Amino acid sequence: MGFGAVAVRLIDVQALSARRYAVIGRDQRLQPLTLAAQRGALYDRNRAALAVSVPRTTVWADPQMVDDPAGAARALAPVLQRDEAELRALLTTPSSYVTIARRIDDSTAEAVRALPPFKGVLLKDEPTRMAPAGSVAASVLGQVDSDQIGFTGLEGQYEDLLAGRPGQLVVERDPSGRDIPGGVRQRTQPVPGRSLVLTIDRDLQYYVEQALAGQITSSRAKSGIAIVMDPRTGEILAMANMVAGTGNRPPQPADYNKAVIDVYEPGSVNKIVTMSAALDTGTVSPSDVFSVPDRITVAGTTFLDADPHSVGQWTPTDILAHSSNAGAILVAQQVGRNSLDRYLRQFGLDDDSGLDFPLEAAGIVPDLENWSGTTLPTLAIGYGLAVTPLQMLSAYNTIANGGVHVPASLVRAEVDAGGRERPRAEPDRRRVVSEDTARKVTAMLEAVVADGTGQTAAVEGYTVAGKTGTARKAAGDYKEGAYVASFAGFFPAESPRLSAIVVLDEPQPYTGALASGPVFAKIAQYAVRHFRVPAQGGGELAAATLPASSATRP
Repeated sequence: MGFGAVAVRLIDVQALSARRYAVIGRDQRLQPLTLAAQRGALYDRNRAALAVSVPRTTVWADPQMVDDPAGAARALAPVLQRDEAELRALLTTPSSYVTIARRIDDSTAEAVRALPPFKGVLLKDEPTRMAPAGSVAASVLGQVDSDQIGFTGLEGQYEDLLAGRPGQLVVERDPSGRDIPGGVRQRTQPVPGRSLVLTIDRDLQYYVEQALAGQITSSRAKSGIAIVMDPRTGEILAMANMVAGTGNRPPQPADYNKAVIDVYEPGSVNKIVTMSAALDTGTVSPSDVFSVPDRITVAGTTFLDADPHSVGQWTPTDILAHSSNAGAILVAQQVGRNSLDRYLRQFGLDDDSGLDFPLEAAGIVPDLENWSGTTLPTLAIGYGLAVTPLQMLSAYNTIANGGVHVPASLVRAEVDAGGRERPRAEPDRRRVVSEDTARKVTAMLEAVVADGTGQTAAVEGYTVAGKTGTARKAAGDYKEGAYVASFAGFFPAESPRLSAIVVLDEPQPYTGALASGPVFAKIAQYAVRHFRVPAQGGGELAAATLPASSATRP
């Protein structure tokens, strides 16, 4: 009876169920390993690396194969600087895969390889993200998680393009974990991700961050944002987001891209929209003269100029140069609510920038049907709406570009596996105001820097067109004594090559003229040399020399 039972079992195993047991045996011998794809790099406009993936070694184990967990833990603990009891617990886990140490450095990996081999303890290569330029543009580039999946910034926005497609290696091994000679070995090659060439200029980005950090420290501001663009193309050349350090620490890059995610009430920098609307509709001309007091009451609310003055006979240029709230309101009353609302939207202040940046905020402009008696005067002086710094600079780019809006961009080209660049499609352009209006507004903005509130933003040898802004900071209601200071403009005014905006949160002194204007001038002075922009008197300036630390910054 016993031999009969064995015979029946043999027939079942070797005949009736042979295929099923063969599959089980094959699955025990075959071990699939995922081969990570090389993640695409992020380069600056000159192909300098900003974020790249490099191979690192990961130590892992199959606890079901480990025959000496105590010995392996004792040997690995000092090399990996891990607790021996913790490693022993990992090596006795009822699992077929545990990570012992992920992405260790090269010297540690060599030390692990030098140890006596332990059955079931293995090594594999895994890529890790590195930033050759350190924290430069970190708020814009974003981050990847422990699995190298982008989740913020450009890393997250272009995850599908950068990630590539993983491959697989299937090997046939015996019960001791050794490869079987002549056994199955199948390899599916991973497909590397594509790289991106950004519009950012690494050297300018570093300089802008340093200039902004210096002003945050000296003015005791909470944070600061600075953007530099080419108004002709919409390319963002630098986008700095810095926050004040705690204790004695210097300012650090913000955790996110505040320049496109945070909105604020812009204040007087928004008066270019009021003036553009007035000139473009023909309701006001540059030669008109207004009797401008230092205060004006509308619908029971009194609006004040920053400095008391007697009633002045001012042109629109004078109003902008003095940054007169009362004067801007008088101009807006000539424009009317329908036209002012239309131009705020034509300048794109109610929409996002078109970057499609993760969590990018759209501007907030009140719907016309919700306007009250004070909405028009409030909007005329840059209150009652909220914009991102990038949206505000884009409005200045429209004036610099002859009245034509060009969408902002952060990516110039994709790079395929062969290293070939594929430029991104040209952005759609649209006219916002006439060329004549843009020319007249530019002349007004030149007067602001030459003779008005923006004199601190002047750049020797160049004409600058720009505007200061000093806005009370909203925190539910307006926060007492708290201001957001800004300056936005472009240069050279007669043939704009570069534009910039500087926004500081609660600086001291708090005005755009004293806090943001000097930073704008400092950035502009570097930028015109760095890009060899000809000076107004003719001739080309030599390229600026970078601070020594920028070339060696880790």
